[in-house]
Amino acid sequence: MPIPEFVLQLRSHVGTAPLWLSGVSAVIVDDDRVLLTRRRDNGLWAVVSGILEPGEEPGPAALREISEETGIEAELVRLSSVDVTERITYPNGDVAQYLDITFLARHISGVARVADDENLAVDWFDVTSLPRDLTDTSRLRIDKALNGSREAWFRR
Repeated sequence: MPIPEFVLQLRSHVGTAPLWLSGVSAVIVDDDRVLLTRRRDNGLWAVVSGILEPGEEPGPAALREISEETGIEAELVRLSSVDVTERITYPNGDVAQYLDITFLARHISGVARVADDENLAVDWFDVTSLPRDLTDTSRLRIDKALNGSREAWFRR
C-alpha cells in the first residue's frame, strides 16, 4: 500500500500540511550488484524504502519493505546511515519530511521483481555503473553503505 492507513488518518486532520515521519531504507547487495526500484511516484531509481508503522522496529520494517517491494528475502548486515530528507511534495500535494534509517542488506533468496504497486521496475545494477536517474538520497545511502566503514554515518 503506497500510503499507510495511519498517514491517511493524519491527513484527514492536517490535509497536505507537512508531516514529520520515520522511514527505513535498504541498500541490498549481491556480490558487486545493488538492487534498485524505479519508483512510480517520480519515475526515478531508488533504494528500497518505506514508512515505519507506529511502534514498528526499524530492522523488521526494512525486511518487510524489501519483501513487499521486491519479492526477495534478505538479511540485514548493519545499520549504515541515519539522515533527514529535504521536504518532499508528492504529486497529490502532500508534504512530508523523513528521518531515514538505512541498513546494508544482503540478498539471500528469491528472484527480484516488482512485487507491489509502488514501483515500475526492479533491477540489479553493478555498483560501479549506477543509473543516472538515481535519486540523490539513494546515491548518498549507497555511498555510505558501501564505503567500507563499520560505523553508521550521520551528519555531525
